[in-house]
Amino acid sequence: MAAGTAGLGLGAARALAEEGVRVAICGRDPERLAAAAAAIGGDVVAIEADVSTPAGGRGFVEAAIAALGHVDILVTNAGGPPPGRFSSTDLDGYHTALDMNLLSMIEMCRVAIPPMRERHWGRVCAITSIGVKQPLGTLMASSVARAGYTSFLKITAREVAADGVCVNSCQPGTHYTDRLAKLIPDEATAAAQVPAKITGDPYHFGQAVAFLCSEPARFITGTGLLVDGGASPGLLD
Repeated sequence: MAAGTAGLGLGAARALAEEGVRVAICGRDPERLAAAAAAIGGDVVAIEADVSTPAGGRGFVEAAIAALGHVDILVTNAGGPPPGRFSSTDLDGYHTALDMNLLSMIEMCRVAIPPMRERHWGRVCAITSIGVKQPLGTLMASSVARAGYTSFLKITAREVAADGVCVNSCQPGTHYTDRLAKLIPDEATAAAQVPAKITGDPYHFGQAVAFLCSEPARFITGTGLLVDGGASPGLLD
């Protein structure tokens, strides 16, 4: 579970652990990492790692495999780049977003998926964003990077499906995490923008991730599950 010390990542790690999965989480801050491991409970492997770069993403999965013996489930996740529009996002902003939300994720997959194929069972679930279905004009770099990653997931899913490996994404909308609180300080204001008139719960989001990583989900691959309270206006969701 990449970036599993807070928010949606922590919610997913908790949900997987409650289903009996031995979870490896990572984070950059040792204190937050220890606190997250305690909150998850059970036999959690806590790995200090920064997955904002391709090398960091690869290193985390390699460390998880070394600690666990093998990895059956990979949940890719990372922080998000700062908000910005076309007029305010420079090239460095795109480089940062692509490293964090595309290339690092690809490196995680490149390490984890080949052994899954050899064992004929595996699950990859990417935590992406509603922005891959309806690009967010105020999160330009993030929307661009995550859309590219969604293409990678779709192509990969079709290539590895016959080997028992399912590759999907869970696409959050307005969940009131620390990151969202920095963008919209008032939760009621955030909820008012959602058709359901509530914000999502990170743990409930994590349960959706856990389902996509389960055996009953073995016929679901190459798709993205919107968890957004009805926010996406598109027909082809």
